[in-house]
Formats: sequence, C-alpha cells, structure tokens
Amino acid sequence: MIPVSCGEIADAVRGELAGVDPSAVVDGAVVIDSRAAGPGGLFVALPGEHVDGHDYVGTATTAGVTASLTTRPLDGSPCIVVDDAQRALGDLARLVVSRLPDLTVIGLTGSSGKTSTKDLIAQLIRPYGETIAPEGSFNNEIGHPLTALQATEQTKYLVAEMGARNNGDITYLSSITPPAIGLVLNVGTSHIGFFGTQDNIAVAKGELIEAVTPGGIAVLNADDHRVAAMRSRTKERVLTFGEAPEADVRAEGIKLDGEGRPSFTLHIGDFSGDVQLQFLGEHYVSNALASAAVGIACGLTPDQLVAGLNSATRVSEARMALTERADGVTIINDAYNANPDSMRAALKALVAIGRSREARTWAVLGEMLELGDTSRDAHDAIGRLAVRLDVNRLVVVGAGAKPIHLGASLEGSWGNESMYVDTIPEALELLRSELRPGDLVLVKSSKGSKLQSLADALVAEDVQ
Repeated sequence: MIPVSCGEIADAVRGELAGVDPSAVVDGAVVIDSRAAGPGGLFVALPGEHVDGHDYVGTATTAGVTASLTTRPLDGSPCIVVDDAQRALGDLARLVVSRLPDLTVIGLTGSSGKTSTKDLIAQLIRPYGETIAPEGSFNNEIGHPLTALQATEQTKYLVAEMGARNNGDITYLSSITPPAIGLVLNVGTSHIGFFGTQDNIAVAKGELIEAVTPGGIAVLNADDHRVAAMRSRTKERVLTFGEAPEADVRAEGIKLDGEGRPSFTLHIGDFSGDVQLQFLGEHYVSNALASAAVGIACGLTPDQLVAGLNSATRVSEARMALTERADGVTIINDAYNANPDSMRAALKALVAIGRSREARTWAVLGEMLELGDTSRDAHDAIGRLAVRLDVNRLVVVGAGAKPIHLGASLEGSWGNESMYVDTIPEALELLRSELRPGDLVLVKSSKGSKLQSLADALVAEDVQ
C-alpha cells in the first residue's frame, strides 16, 4: 500500500485513535488474516461466522503492524477504532485509490465468466504496465478493497472484478475504485434467486456502466440484448464485442480443436488475425473478445492482442482444468461455480473433446445455487440437454441437483445412463468402480455444492 499516516486513515474511515501516534505510517500490507500480518502493515479485525478478528489483534501487533482497525479499543495494541470495520476497509481503499491519479481502473461484471475474463485481461495488459488483479474470485465488499489496497505509485492498471447480490452493490464497489473502463460481460440467471428476473439483474449489472468516469470507456456485449441496451446508461464512449456483425471487436469462423480449444478470426476495424485459445470451451471466445476490447481501450494494438490471446493460459483453479491421469482417465475440473449458461458451455466442451478422442464421456453434476424459483426448471433443462448432446453417462450428486437426473430420465432414449446419488462419497465410489481407461469426466457444480472435493479425489486417483 502507498504510505498513509494513521491520522489520515482515522479521518478517512471516521475512526478514533487508541494508543496510536497519528504520525505513525502504514506502508505495509493491509490484511484480514493475522498470519499474513507484518511490519508496517494494518490488520483489519473483521467479525466472522466462527472467529472474531479481534481475538487476533495481539498476534498482529506482535508481528509488527503499525495499527489494527477494530470496533473497540484493545489494551496493549495500537488501534484505529471504527463503528464498522468492513465499511472502514472500503473507505481506506477509496482514499488510497484517490491518491493514484495515474492508475487506470478496469471494472468488470457479469453473470458468468468474470474471473476467467479478469485473469485474461490481466495477462493481456501486464506486459505494458504493472497490473494488480484479484486472486480467484475476490469480488465482494471485502476482497475488492483488499485488492485495491495493493496498488502503489508504480501500478498502471487495476483490474477490479465486481459481483452483486443486491441493487447498489456495484455502485458501492465502483465508488471505491471508479472505473475508467467498465465491462459488462453478460446478463444470465446467476443469482436470480436474489434478483427475481434477468431484467432486474441487468439493472444491477448496469450500475457499473453508470459509474464509468468522464472520458472513460464502456465495453458492452453486442450479443446480449440486455447488455447492449446499457449504452443508454452512459454518455461516455462505448466499445462493443461479440459475434454480431456490428460489434467493434468481433469473432468469425469459431471452431473447436480436438482438445476442445476454440480458434477464430479476430476482427477489429480493418484488422483481422487468427487466434487459437489455450482454454477449453467455446464460451471462452466471448471472454477473449471482451478482454480484447478492454485491451483496445487501454491502447494496445490488434497485433499485441492476438499475440497475448494466443499465449494466455488458465490462472484460477477449478475452471475447465484438464488433468490426464496415469491410468488413462481424463478429468475436467470445473467445480468452482455453475449457472445454466456455464453448465451448457461445459457440457458442449465435454462432448466436443470426447468426440475428437472417441472417448466415453461422463458428466458429474451438482446443484447450481441461487436460482430461486427457476431452480427446478433450470436443472431439468440441463438434464435434457445432456441427453440431446449424447453425453454417455450422467452422475447427478445431491438432492438440489436431482431435477437434472429427472429431466434426463424423461427426455426419452436413456435407460441407465443417468444415475442419482445423495452424497459425494457415493459418487466417488460409483466412479471408482465404473471408470475405465480413455474415459473423459467433467465435474461441475456451484462452489457451495462442494464437488471440488470430488474433483480433487478423482484427480488424485492413480489406478493401474
């Protein structure tokens, strides 16, 4: 973090100093885990479901932090006392970002693909300036300011992924890091249980476009009519991406190779160039186009973008991660998150790879969370799609996902191809007994459904 005095921090977060010299400087890392605390840093004591950060303030003090951000004074530890530590964390990040006038903030949101696109954008622009991007899916009221606080005077780009479960969430996150470039990927059904309708989701996602700073650029998906309509929510320049003929950054001739990796011709104005992505699944084409449009907004040339897209690799775990086991079974781990759009894309990739390898395909699917009243129909539709795509075997795990099995069973031609189990151990036992060399297995669910542990167990298998 850039150096900031405790007095300045107290003013910014509306706090009071307790045992702290106002001239003492915080110039180290801002952390919420006392194990990461170090000299010159700031420890933020957040309440949690199982632990209270205040119990670890002493540990942070011993580690050498300049102060801790707390909601009450603590004897023996220098504290900046506030009413709400989480809100104060955001206020501090807002102060730091405001002191970095040369920093370009790239904000992005969408119902699916945020983290993969964030990773791709960072890879494209990092060669042209120091870039900060969140690890994993650090996109909420805690992860977002913690990422912003990593910026220094040397940082040129801050890639800020923004999630939302309520109206106003993105407006709040954007107030911490006002975006010079605002990207909306899509409006799907993820979190529809919170918002009720896709139109309501569009209202929330469009808050990012309203927040684009004067002279900035809004980047919109021309293939998604709800996103394209957000053009009316800004007076700033708009760049579009997609397969639509009118898109500023456009893909033509999309193909999947034998490993399920998409290639296409990238068109930007009069320029055209060949792109071969290293990611699995056709849905990565939209992520790549969005990233290229952001690259254009950052001043990169089309040739630089093609080179960057062709060399980019997967960064975050459990996102279409392919592992070849020693016994000849291949696992595709996409268990980090799931919604109907990403589930469909993953199934299509599974079938494409299986067809090229002449492999038996398995889809091991768990529940897609936060779909509200649409949940049963959405899961049913995925089961029916698995049949229509001719996935060879379907294993559905957990009561919340059971409509996938029911939908597949009712679709028509299947007999024992679809199986339902209640628990992850049951699924693992079934797969251990029935997988054979050459099989291709997709594991996908929402993170809360915890199929990641099943994917990890399958990857670790080494059956000879």
